[in-house]
Amino acid sequence: MPHFVVEADGGSRGNPGPAGYGAVVLDPATGETLAERGEFIGVATNNVAEYKGLIAGLKAARELAPDATVKVRMDSKLVVEQMSGRWKIKHPDMKPLAAEAAKVLPRAQVTYEWIPRERNKHADRLANEAMDAGKRGKQWEPSASTAVFAAPAAPSGPPGDAAKGAAAVRAALASGGGTGRPRQADTAAAGSVATGPQETDTLFGAEVAPGAAEAIGGAAHAAVATVEEQRPGTTAAGSGTGTGWGPDMGAPATFVLLRHGETALTPQKRFSGSGGTDPELSPAGRRQADAVAAALAARGTVQAVVSSPLRRCRETAQAVADRLGLPVTVEEGLRETDFGAWEGLTFAEVRERFPDDLQAWLDSPRAAPTGGGESFASVTRRVSATRDRLLAAHAGRTVLLVTHVTPVKTLVRLALGAPPESLFKMELSAASLSAVAYYADGNASVRLLNDTAHLR
Repeated sequence: MPHFVVEADGGSRGNPGPAGYGAVVLDPATGETLAERGEFIGVATNNVAEYKGLIAGLKAARELAPDATVKVRMDSKLVVEQMSGRWKIKHPDMKPLAAEAAKVLPRAQVTYEWIPRERNKHADRLANEAMDAGKRGKQWEPSASTAVFAAPAAPSGPPGDAAKGAAAVRAALASGGGTGRPRQADTAAAGSVATGPQETDTLFGAEVAPGAAEAIGGAAHAAVATVEEQRPGTTAAGSGTGTGWGPDMGAPATFVLLRHGETALTPQKRFSGSGGTDPELSPAGRRQADAVAAALAARGTVQAVVSSPLRRCRETAQAVADRLGLPVTVEEGLRETDFGAWEGLTFAEVRERFPDDLQAWLDSPRAAPTGGGESFASVTRRVSATRDRLLAAHAGRTVLLVTHVTPVKTLVRLALGAPPESLFKMELSAASLSAVAYYADGNASVRLLNDTAHLR
């Protein structure tokens, strides 16, 4: 049975006044936008607009899959509490709208969650676009909103290179590990965002902006970090607490995320996932593992070590575990993406041999590499399930997860509540660390530091 998230909002400029609504249907695993709705509804109140946004969002979800389970997230406490059955509906204008919303899908398929306004920006934007369109005497159209997978800014260069550059940036989502500078820039571990020409050549050598990859790679230092016990309520995935500092929820479960050290494939920028040769650490990678082990031992906060089953991670994890006097637990869900027939190839080689498959893969997180590889949507589902399993097993503890580019960035993205395209703006160096703390109220906080030199 499919599962969707519906975010909806409505607004009125005057209350009552010119009003409109917006709604978006999301894939909860990937964050991908599946449908958008918006409409100018004339003069109405905020609450009427909010209910109409809810109805439109539920209908859009039903059109995608009538049997889907749906979690509705809105910043209207009134609508959430009334539709959940906890508040009575007294206003005569609200009763027919609530009844209409309740009939769109069976009650058992729909749950409701209140979220703060700052976490409902997508639907709020659509509602404002609808009101703006109404002010111009027009109705809202989907083309007015920003596409979720719009190409990043094309790099400068000769005519005709823009398409190549945009494709290269999309390929940032593809890195997995072992392809040299990974393809998703890591605002988490590196604390920096690559833009323009630098984004495109984070991974593919001289095709766009020669030398940019090394400039970014040098900035991507390892971050030896854990997360403080208090955190801003806005840096959250899950139910938010609004602005300011959240309440003390007790000791969080903290995942310190360590990408494995280099292998022979890393500087060659080759696809190296879970379906290839399972390479060991190179001499440089072993030095990196020893250095990060010393840093973590000095920190003294790690209480358990969990590793991907792939050799490069197990070797990195063992170096740390030996320093800490801890055993290594292997977790299958932390393995890297399976790149299918692309394993061991460079991006240029894949583009030459499998151009159509590569383009489809760059265009959508649901597309898989040639030969039975794994899509990024599938990886997100696997990593999410692994995260939940490990959180249940390690409540209140600090755990080192030794894994790969894609799992690390996926965990960071989900913790921040960021959309899939945010992965294009991340870079993750070999043997670098970041950390995510998970709190009892469902919030998560990401801690980023650059206090450890890049380990080579």
